[in-house]
Amino acid sequence: MEVLSIVHGPNVGAEVFADAVRERGHRLVDWVPSTMPAPRLDGIGAVMVFGGAMHVDQHSTHPWLAAEDALLRDALEAGTPTLGICLGAQLLAKAADAWVGPTDEPEIGWFPVEVNDEGAADPVFGRLPRRFDAFQWHYYVFDVPAAGRELACNSTCSQAFRIGERAWGVQFHPEVTLEQVRSWIADQEDVPVDWAELDRETQRRMGDWNTLGRTLCSAFVELAERAA
Repeated sequence: MEVLSIVHGPNVGAEVFADAVRERGHRLVDWVPSTMPAPRLDGIGAVMVFGGAMHVDQHSTHPWLAAEDALLRDALEAGTPTLGICLGAQLLAKAADAWVGPTDEPEIGWFPVEVNDEGAADPVFGRLPRRFDAFQWHYYVFDVPAAGRELACNSTCSQAFRIGERAWGVQFHPEVTLEQVRSWIADQEDVPVDWAELDRETQRRMGDWNTLGRTLCSAFVELAERAA
């Protein structure tokens, strides 16, 4: 099975998700919308959409966002199993006509997430604990699409949703590695974060976090296998 990996720049790719896909014997195919024409979904068994420094409403700066929006709408209509992470979840929510916009409470670092009853019964999210601390790095948030169901949240925003039976959006970053996070910290922005403490906490937590990320991705790929 070919899994389309939509990547929005350097150091924001599949990371541990790539390991989970390959361990199940499938092939990851990268699409970088800013530099490549849109692929056809024919023959694609699943789609994974990752993060990026841009935002969903920056079409004037990043005109390629229109092609990605069209592809995600096609994936939703076709029932192609799709998993969006952070920016990817926001783009998926927008493709489902939900509001996406800036938040007054950006989350950068580790924040608690609660999986609700709908999430606990979900074929993908049901593999996760009911409560866990998640690595976050986002300035925008999404509303749950009208056709979707919320699966997890915290006091700041919705953290996960499912649309139909084959599309998921996740606000946090289950795919990251320690090296990836350190590359983001090295390119730190002018925000009130103790970067040295974030590095220490991330180093301490990353082993367990990578296990959770592989679990989530493997559950998604298993569902895609059944759909295929």
